[in-house]
Amino acid sequence: MLGAAAGALLFLALMIRFFVQLKTIPGRTSDQKAQSFIQIMVLAFTVVVVAVPEGLPLAITLALAFATKRMTKANLLVRLLGSCETMANATVVCTDKTGTLTQNEMHVVAGAIGVDLQFADILNENQGRVNGAGWSIDQKDINDYVQGPFQALFNDSIAVNSTAFEEEETESDDTDAASIIDKLGPLAKLFRRKKKAATAEVKVVGFVGSKTETALLNLAKKLGWEHYKTSRERAEIVQMIPFSSERKAMGVVVKLREGGYRLYLKGASEVLTKACATHVEVSRDGGEAASRAIQTKPFDQEATEKTEATINLLANQSLRTIAICYRDFAQWPPAGASMVADAATPEVDYSFLSTDLTLIAITGIEDPLRPGVRDAVEACRKAGVQVKMCTGDNVLTAKSIAKQCGILSEGGIVMEGPVFRKLSEAEMTEIAPKLQVLARSSPEDKKILVDKLKSLGEVVGVTGDGTNDGPALKTANVGFSMGIAGTEVAKEASDIILMDDNFASIVSAIMWGRCVNDAVRKFLQFQLSVNVVAVIVTFITAVASEEEQSILTAVQLLWLNIIMDTFAALALATDPATPKLLNRKPDRRNAPLISTDMWKMIIGQSIYQIIVVLVLNFAGKHILGLEGGNEAEERQHDVYMSALIFNVFVWCQLFNQINCRRLDRKFNIFEDLHKNGWFLLILAIECGAQVLIIFVGGAAFSATPLDGRGWGISLIAGLISWPLAILIRLTPTEPVERFLIKCKLMSDPNALPLVSPEAVEEALKNPDSEAGKALALANSRLVAYSRIRGGRVRSQTLNIIPGRSKKKDPDATPQTIMALVPAMIASAVSMAGSNEPPTSDYTKA
Repeated sequence: MLGAAAGALLFLALMIRFFVQLKTIPGRTSDQKAQSFIQIMVLAFTVVVVAVPEGLPLAITLALAFATKRMTKANLLVRLLGSCETMANATVVCTDKTGTLTQNEMHVVAGAIGVDLQFADILNENQGRVNGAGWSIDQKDINDYVQGPFQALFNDSIAVNSTAFEEEETESDDTDAASIIDKLGPLAKLFRRKKKAATAEVKVVGFVGSKTETALLNLAKKLGWEHYKTSRERAEIVQMIPFSSERKAMGVVVKLREGGYRLYLKGASEVLTKACATHVEVSRDGGEAASRAIQTKPFDQEATEKTEATINLLANQSLRTIAICYRDFAQWPPAGASMVADAATPEVDYSFLSTDLTLIAITGIEDPLRPGVRDAVEACRKAGVQVKMCTGDNVLTAKSIAKQCGILSEGGIVMEGPVFRKLSEAEMTEIAPKLQVLARSSPEDKKILVDKLKSLGEVVGVTGDGTNDGPALKTANVGFSMGIAGTEVAKEASDIILMDDNFASIVSAIMWGRCVNDAVRKFLQFQLSVNVVAVIVTFITAVASEEEQSILTAVQLLWLNIIMDTFAALALATDPATPKLLNRKPDRRNAPLISTDMWKMIIGQSIYQIIVVLVLNFAGKHILGLEGGNEAEERQHDVYMSALIFNVFVWCQLFNQINCRRLDRKFNIFEDLHKNGWFLLILAIECGAQVLIIFVGGAAFSATPLDGRGWGISLIAGLISWPLAILIRLTPTEPVERFLIKCKLMSDPNALPLVSPEAVEEALKNPDSEAGKALALANSRLVAYSRIRGGRVRSQTLNIIPGRSKKKDPDATPQTIMALVPAMIASAVSMAGSNEPPTSDYTKA
């Protein structure tokens, strides 16, 4: 709009002069008049072309293209380009634990069999993983106490109740030489040899599947128990219970050869142990005593205390605790069992099965932190991004991991998912900003947290890998899915895919997002400076010229347009991301695209360049001593001054282009310049092209070769922009910001939104909802109040409008007026009320 207005204004001013000259200079021919009119049209359209920032889309596209290409090398696959820009201003990241913060390489390192026998891997180095509640052994000595039927029970509970499997690779030494020889036709018999028997070797790669299950299968394998395939082939499965985040357990029911049925169940230790009625008893003597029939004891108060002590001990050491249980049935379906109504085949309801269980063991599974996770979390904190961990582990394990990562800080809240989802709206609003760990959470809990954070004005990034994480990934401002462990549904719902499943890659996404935003701002800072100077100089010199010509010709302006659009976009949009971008807080959602520091640089450089160009235009001959002489010398001086002003203007832009690499108040404009090869290459092309234009541009660019003095003036004029930039950056920001706000060039950064846009949008979409009804009621009351107030004001004036009859306002009824009274009274005494924080079940760090 401003470019079109500038062009139209210039066209109007020159056309007024054109029409005036039709009277004052009647001797001009029709060709001269037409040429003058065309010249005015070309100049006006050129100003429009120069003033319109058509290079901005190119700069944005280039910045995103370069960023996404380099992000791919940083294990970030961008599916939605806009997510780069959004991630730049992220304020919260809700991350999973397993595989993102940790390595997802799990191993059983401790636990308890029954309630008394505790074990730990390399016991003499890990005494802290056992307590004095029972007796302890090294993990490798478990077979001394677990033998016979009990070992078979323990092994089947791991092998049968599992979907993991062992991946195998077949390696053969047989080559395709025989098939190649066969293609030789008649010559084949000359090369044919006796074919050796093909031998194949099966190589075991490892277990594939749920990392928790692979950890348990590896334990059984290390102890030399029966192969999991043998156990599964022998088992006759009658019902399967898949894992779900609601029940926190999975199980399988098998038919026993000796008669009866058995349920194998494993899951969250604090959940399943509450459903246990008995536990296995392990003989301390070992040997023959360990090979006897399975012995059980009631799960009394003492057993409960020992089990809780074991769980707490392991969880506080960041170990995932899994309980392994079983239950026997005489028949199937059991007598009195409740059945699942919607099942295709008869299935017993889980709530009936998960009672009266017998505890076999509790295992502590270690999942080490990824290298660099703590540094990545610290980088997020320095960048003003809160990190919240959402995990299915219990509170103690989650809290321990969060402390190791640096997520949990003093005053941070740790809460369980079921408790969080039951909070009232007011309680959730108060707790959500301080919540740092959400344990035992489901994907739905994660979505609720994201919704609440977004309603509070946060820009939220979320990680997810499961199918159920799809809604949370879609709801978040930026969704991150896992490239290795993620499902296809999660990847489709996400904006960015973490190819290495590593949390540190999210920090790279924030860094590159800020790099893209900065690239666009650098380009704008440079282009607006050129636009302002070019438009003002063209307008003033064209209007002041008797020949209706600007000091900058149309061809010269188009060359400037190429410099400030195409070349500048390539140069300024390709700066690489650096960790220093994380040393500042994210921008507010209502922050202007052009900051106060940018406005200072634009205005300061524009004023300097306008003064230089206009001084050279109107007083340059006098300053350089080029006045006087005959008509030919005068014309030669005019061409020289035109070339000089053009050269000065271009070199001011080239030096200012380096200035615009900085958006802050720091002085080092050459920082990391050597790392951007594109910038150096384009700057060299621009400088070389300008030198060629001056020396060989000739009539096309209205240029003439300059002498040493001319080049010295051009380079010094451009070089002055560097110390000038230092003075501009030292200028106080507050007065400039107040001036810009008063001129409506930027919004007040301290102005707070009066209402949540999401809440109003929801209320408008659902007028029948509580919020919609409240909004309609408030609107009607305010309308009535404004009419009452307006009537009172009108009654105090003496202006009587004849012919207007008094009409009764349907909204200004006594009932409506009286309805305002309670609200007024409530608002008057509201400050005297107490404001106590909501009470709920949560813990603080």
